[in-house]
Amino acid sequence: MSETRPAETVAIVVVTFNRADLLVGMLAGLEALERRPDAVIVLDNASTDHTAEVLRDAQGRGTLALQVITSPENVGGAGGFHRGVRAAYEQGFDRVWLMDDDVVPAPDCLGVLMATDEDCLTSVREDTSGRLVEKAATRFDLRNPLAIKPKTGMVETDFGTRAAMPERVEVENVAFEGFMVRRSVIEEIGLPDPGYFIFYDDVDLALRVRRTGRRIWAVRDAVLVRQLDFDQQHDLAGWKGYYMYRNLFVVHLRYGENVAVRLKPWLIALVVVLLSPVRGGRAEARNVLRAVRDARSMRRLSEEAGPERLRGSGPAPA
Repeated sequence: MSETRPAETVAIVVVTFNRADLLVGMLAGLEALERRPDAVIVLDNASTDHTAEVLRDAQGRGTLALQVITSPENVGGAGGFHRGVRAAYEQGFDRVWLMDDDVVPAPDCLGVLMATDEDCLTSVREDTSGRLVEKAATRFDLRNPLAIKPKTGMVETDFGTRAAMPERVEVENVAFEGFMVRRSVIEEIGLPDPGYFIFYDDVDLALRVRRTGRRIWAVRDAVLVRQLDFDQQHDLAGWKGYYMYRNLFVVHLRYGENVAVRLKPWLIALVVVLLSPVRGGRAEARNVLRAVRDARSMRRLSEEAGPERLRGSGPAPA
């Protein structure tokens, strides 16, 4: 007699901060999923708008197995996903699906992913007009010191349209907007690193996944709609610019495949400072100098993100 493999359980982890109106649409999308999630864990990052009311209304409807974790302070996307994934792991779910508050899955999205027998998957994003906007890297180069930006190819630019994609595309990094990971992977590599605060925490986790020899697959037919346009041109002289620089440098210091790549942060910082009189100004120069200094103290994975912290912290999967 052939054995029937038990159905896997899945928890969706959502991080939100002061975007209650977007959260309404996102939760409606989860309620419309054909394959019902076994839990939806929402980490509210100390929102000051009407997020709490939106979540109370969703709990009152009772259509989702909704759990709300309210942080007393804003721990950033990285801290939020760290706490949410830990909660899902400790409750013993077989898979965890990470999602931001501004995306809406197609009704069959979760079912498509759950039917795919791979450890690490990501859905494929489009905008509200149906245009492919999946920016997961098909090539993330930490070997070539001349590649200033390690992302040298991505799904969007490689294929142009969803129709042009094969059923699965191997990717080398992900966004926490539709990334699905099995519990066994978390057990081996640990949790998202809260030390990043924002930016590159998803890249870091993907790099740790790939270091185990596992592959990450973007699944063409797992459709996720992004409600906002991408805005990757952040003010590098502002507070986000500091985190963009610092966390980019951390990735190079942790995962650079040779000495030249690991030295790139200092080269980038030097160029930014030299060009500051004509580009960026003193504020960006200060940001990049502080970023390269602080990145040095983050060469290793944060202790709370390591797999050692997970031992004995949750039930064994059934």
